[in-house]
Amino acid sequence: SEHLGNVNKGWLSNMFRRVVRASKFRHVFGQALKNDQCYDDIRVSRVTWDSSFCAVNPKFVAIIIEASGGGAFLVLPLLKTGRIDKAYPTVCGHTGPVLDIDWCPHNDHVIASGSEDCTVMVWQIPENGLVTPLAEPVVVLEGHSKRVGIVTWHPTARNVLMSAGCDNLIIIWNVGTGEAMIQLEDMHPDVIFSACWSRNGALICTACKDKNIRVIDPRKEKIVAEKDKAHDGARPMRAIFLADGNIFTTGFSRMSERQLALWNPKSMEEPISVHELDTSNGVLLPFYDADTNIVYLCGKGDSSIRYFEITDEAPFVHYLNTFSSKEPQRGMGYMPKRGLDVNKCEIARFYKLHERKCEPIIMTVPRKSDLFQDDLYPDTAGPDCAIEAEDWFDGKNGEPILISLKNGYVPGKNRDLKVVKKSNVLEGKPAKKAANTSPAESKQNEGKLEELLREVKSLRDLVTLQDRRIAKLEDQMSKVAI
Repeated sequence: SEHLGNVNKGWLSNMFRRVVRASKFRHVFGQALKNDQCYDDIRVSRVTWDSSFCAVNPKFVAIIIEASGGGAFLVLPLLKTGRIDKAYPTVCGHTGPVLDIDWCPHNDHVIASGSEDCTVMVWQIPENGLVTPLAEPVVVLEGHSKRVGIVTWHPTARNVLMSAGCDNLIIIWNVGTGEAMIQLEDMHPDVIFSACWSRNGALICTACKDKNIRVIDPRKEKIVAEKDKAHDGARPMRAIFLADGNIFTTGFSRMSERQLALWNPKSMEEPISVHELDTSNGVLLPFYDADTNIVYLCGKGDSSIRYFEITDEAPFVHYLNTFSSKEPQRGMGYMPKRGLDVNKCEIARFYKLHERKCEPIIMTVPRKSDLFQDDLYPDTAGPDCAIEAEDWFDGKNGEPILISLKNGYVPGKNRDLKVVKKSNVLEGKPAKKAANTSPAESKQNEGKLEELLREVKSLRDLVTLQDRRIAKLEDQMSKVAI
């Protein structure tokens, strides 16, 4: 029995040795920056919508805020820390609350926003940030009939933007021409919770309120893989593509436990792996680093960030660690890799939204050496696009153009976003039917046109009369004043 006991002990110690995997990210150290490096006195949006409310790039941090009489967001240069004046100019062209924002990956001065007013707007931010309120977008993209809760740029093609609305519709736009090029309707019977591009932007995956995960080829307008009841719980799910083409999802079990799962889109019957986390009810927002294969999970209303490494050995999703703080998060921004400080071995930076402030949190791998750590920084997606919008819509794909971070990222000159309006492809479709109108219909239309012209003439006459009357009254007033 003693011998058996020793065998068991040996087996257990081997098990633990296997469970505690050797990983260079095992000791990632999270640290919130001091108060003077935060952005303070910001009225963060109170809208009940499960987006991250914050978007960052190497130049700016953008935050959706409370705004009376419409929707607005702040755009602050990264160095503009400290207290933000109440009168600081905002981006304020929407007539309803802003629900989602996303920086263009190929131009650090261009940002898209989706709103409750059913529109998507694309904005050009001046070189040094805003000095006056910005109410004029470069282009307004109209095509949704209900609020737009998701906007996300194509990772490798210039000026291609996807939006998803509460009309259960996904539209893919050519922002350079202001056209809605692809409309994916009748694919989602309910609200779309999340939509994500694959690494080269050939496919998209969505999570829907009907509990299904779908992989869609947008240019063929067809569903290529689908999993019903990916998570049994009724609360919102999220689905993102990983670099190898697998799909990572977060959701809830039937018992309302938070879950994460890994799927192979080529065989969706069973997940590669499923993990239960806890019984909190905040939606888990996943942020993914394709270079290191780490997924960071930020729950809305949580006060922690959990992170996992994804590998091709069981159990495939390996828990690394948790960064904990006292305050719950209202939203979260995630810096692209090229915006990090490689000299400090920083592998991720988050911008955590509180009720009244935005607090940067840096994640570093402790290393003694001052040399560039190339194992932490494989070449990463740079700001150059691989293909133009027209090429992508014609069926071509482009892999991300990678850059080295060895000497840190040096931003180049961004060209301004130019929009050359064409007649909208989708608006053009019904017009074909109009050409085949019957004689009775065209007569009816002529009658309506005449009626309108008569109305315009009578309004013009009325305005002329009012002008004369005002002139007469002004004349009388001036005599009385004398």
